[in-house]
Amino acid sequence: MDKKNYTEVLIDGNIYTLGGSEEQEYLQKVAAYINQKIGILKAQPGFTRQNKDYQEVMIYLNLADDYFKERSRAQELEDRMQELGEHRDQALQELEEMQAAAQASA
Repeated sequence: MDKKNYTEVLIDGNIYTLGGSEEQEYLQKVAAYINQKIGILKAQPGFTRQNKDYQEVMIYLNLADDYFKERSRAQELEDRMQELGEHRDQALQELEEMQAAAQASA
């Protein structure tokens, strides 16, 4: 069983104790990312005048937007990697055929 790591993080001015199998540095990195997103939104004109529920929903939507964009980017990279692998396989097959033809004519 993985050892559970605990660390205190500061998110939007509040201290939270997070626990998980991830390293403390990772948990701090996640908290820093959340703080960055909150800071960006709070810098938007009028954001802090909205009620707390609205602010929270906007934070959730922005985080979900980042997640889905990165997931889409990862899929695009996987697709490109597969395509390049297929091109590599085809090039290797052509090279082997050319080598065999060269040996046969020599």
